[in-house]
Amino acid sequence: MGSNSASETAGKPIRCQAAVCRKAGEPLIIEEIEVAPPTSWEVRIKILCTSLCHSDVTFWKLSAGPVSAFPRILGHEAAGVVESVGENVEEVKEGDIVIPVFQRNCGECRDCKCPKGNICSKFPEDFYCGMPRDGSSRFKDKNGEKLYHTLCVSSFTEYTVVDVTHVVKMNPDFPIDKASLLSCGVSTGLGAAWRVADIEEGSTVAIFGLGAVGLAVTPFMCS
Repeated sequence: MGSNSASETAGKPIRCQAAVCRKAGEPLIIEEIEVAPPTSWEVRIKILCTSLCHSDVTFWKLSAGPVSAFPRILGHEAAGVVESVGENVEEVKEGDIVIPVFQRNCGECRDCKCPKGNICSKFPEDFYCGMPRDGSSRFKDKNGEKLYHTLCVSSFTEYTVVDVTHVVKMNPDFPIDKASLLSCGVSTGLGAAWRVADIEEGSTVAIFGLGAVGLAVTPFMCS
């Protein structure tokens, strides 16, 4: 991991290492990249731990369609510390421990406030391979070529930039390696059972194996 302090890097591009996927199905390559500073409503995060989800494997294999774009930085389960924030960000500040999440939440619309769902209707998912407000990228390789995002997170890098609607502040005492699993694996399974199915204490339930759909995540990179 880089040793940059926020006082040195805030408002400036950061050069760091990332696992870049150049083409669908090809091995990821550790490369030096440039991560732009956050603009309005954005947060730049130093990734402390990231996990590998089967969805990452799916995106890695995709060679066509609206969610396929290369070269790209995969990864959507992670935990990290806020390095800097852009204008209009009040939810988190430099030094906060956070997890980036692929499902955005404005906290204002009817759907985000609904206890049964989490599909934000204020900010529809129009951009799949870039920043969620305009589809642009915050990543460049050493030659200045654009690198695409994955699920508005891209955590297979030392630093990433996400929209503030894709960030959840964590208790700093929560173990970082376990916090990264909350981004998708734990929240998906637990949320479905606890919030959607509304399973109560004493309920009798059946659990079906769904292969890749229910594949658990495992730690990928920590520091």
